[in-house]
This record gives sequence, C-alpha cells and structure tokens, in this order.
Amino acid sequence: MTSEESSFKREMLAALPSLRAFAMSLIGRHDRADDLVQDTIMKAWAKQDHFEMGTNMKAWLFTILRNELYSQMRKRGREVQDSDGYFTEALAQHPSQYGSLDLQDFKRALEMLPPDQREAIILVGASGFSYEEAAEICGCALGTIKSRVNRARQRLQDILQVTGESEYGPDATSAPIISRSFVS
Repeated sequence: MTSEESSFKREMLAALPSLRAFAMSLIGRHDRADDLVQDTIMKAWAKQDHFEMGTNMKAWLFTILRNELYSQMRKRGREVQDSDGYFTEALAQHPSQYGSLDLQDFKRALEMLPPDQREAIILVGASGFSYEEAAEICGCALGTIKSRVNRARQRLQDILQVTGESEYGPDATSAPIISRSFVS
C-alpha cells in the first residue's frame, strides 16, 4: 500500500462516525444507514483516483452518500418487494405464438369464403363500415349485405370449428395461469 493510499484510508476511516450519523439522520434506521455507509465507502474506495488529496474528504464522502441514497430511492420506486414470490407467481402472459397461429388460421379461413362474403365481412367486421355503407360500396341492397355478413360469419365458425364464446382466448391449459394475473 502506497503512502497516498494509506493517507486516503486514514482520512476515510476518520470520517466514518460523521458519515454514519449523516446516514442515520437521512434514513432513521440503523441497519439501512450502515448499509448506505458501506456502499458509500465501497464506491469511494473504487473511485479514490478521483479524489484530490488535500481537499475536503468529508464533503466528498457526504456527496457520495447523498447521491447513493438518491439512487437507491429511485431504484426502490421502480421495484416491488416480493420476498414471498406472490407477485412473481401472479405474473403471466398468454403466449404470443397462439395469437399468431390463430391469425394464420383465420386468414386461411377468410380466403376460403366466396369473394362476395369475404368483401362483406371485411367491410363490416374489420373496416368498421355500417351495413348501409357496405351496401353502398358493394352496390347491392341492405338485406343482401346483411345476409352475406351473416353467411360469412357462419362459414368462418364452421371452418375454424368455433362453437361459442368459450373458444376465444387462452386454451384450457393457459386459462388458469392467465386468470391468476388479473385477480386483485
């Protein structure tokens, strides 16, 4: 250890009681104050080449301590304490590949529809046009558009083997996992 390192170490150790008192005044808990002082000392030791001997060591250490406290507070604002694993267990997401596969199936089924039904279901179901607007776009009667959309829906359900609302969303295996993430 060089004489400069030895001098640095002595000055740093001499500042410990003041650092601890400052940390206690900021935090109010001995254990957290001690942890903060330890983090401060570790950072100061790692960055001792940035300290100019002969300047105010205490001020330098207090600045490191204060900045470390602010960093920890910002970090805690983004973190959630989960020692029991409750929040982690509740996190779940429906796998994206299912949606992708469902979309591919739907596109194939849509291509199987007769062109007039496909046009009608896309105008009303996907593009958001009213039946009246779709009838005007297709140049046919309102009843014809309604019939085409109804037949297209029925045909899509048959092709995709959809029997009701329960067919939409996660499968039987994924549903219990997904539902846990939405329980409050």
